[in-house]
Amino acid sequence: MSDSSIPNPQLYELVRTLAAWYFTTFYDYTQSGLQNVPNCGPVIFAANHVSFYDPPAIGACIHRPINYFARDTLFKGLFGKALREIGTIPVARENADIKSLKAIFRALKCKGIVAIYPEGTRSLGGQLMEPKPGAGMIACKSKATVIPTRLFGTHEVFGRTDKAPKIGGHIHIAYGEAMAATEIDPGKTHPERYLEASRRIMARIAALRPPSEKMI
Repeated sequence: MSDSSIPNPQLYELVRTLAAWYFTTFYDYTQSGLQNVPNCGPVIFAANHVSFYDPPAIGACIHRPINYFARDTLFKGLFGKALREIGTIPVARENADIKSLKAIFRALKCKGIVAIYPEGTRSLGGQLMEPKPGAGMIACKSKATVIPTRLFGTHEVFGRTDKAPKIGGHIHIAYGEAMAATEIDPGKTHPERYLEASRRIMARIAALRPPSEKMI
C-alpha cells in the first residue's frame, strides 16, 4: 500500500499548473522571496491563514510537491481520492488527530514539504491572530527548515465569510528567510516551549511586508 502522505508527482504537478494558470489569469498574482525556499530537504511553510485560497496560492509557484490539509469530511468519493493522491492530509474538524500528526512527520521525514498555519484557523477579518502551540511542536520535533510565509490580498478576494471568490485584485505571497530549528526552539526547559516556538514563527510572519510597503 502506497504512503498517502507522499503526493503523486504527475497528478500534483497537473493540479499545481492549473492553480498557477488560474491565479495568473484572473488575478495580479506576484511573489517575493522565492530564493529563500530550499530546493531539497524537509520544509515547513508556516503561513497566516485568511482565505480559502491560501493553500493553492502558497504552492502555485513552488515546483516541489507540498502536503496540505483539509477537513476529514471532504475525503469522500472521487474528490476525496484525488485529495489523497495529491498528498492532502485529512484533519479532524475539532482537533488534529494522531493520524494527521503522524502523516505530517512522515512527510517531513521523507524530506517533503508541509504547509501549516500557526494560528490554527482562518482569520475572520484578515488580521494576524495569536498562534497555537501545534506549529511550534511540529517545527521543534521535526527540526525541518521553516519558511515564514505571508499572504496578502487573498482575504479581500475570498475571505472566510465569502460564498464565492471575487475575480480580480492583487494577491501577493511573501516567502521570508528560512528559520532553523535552533532559532525556533527555546529548549525543553522552557515552560511554554511549543507556544513560544509558534510565537517566534508568527513574529517572523508579521515582519513580512506587502510590496507597497517595501523600502526602496
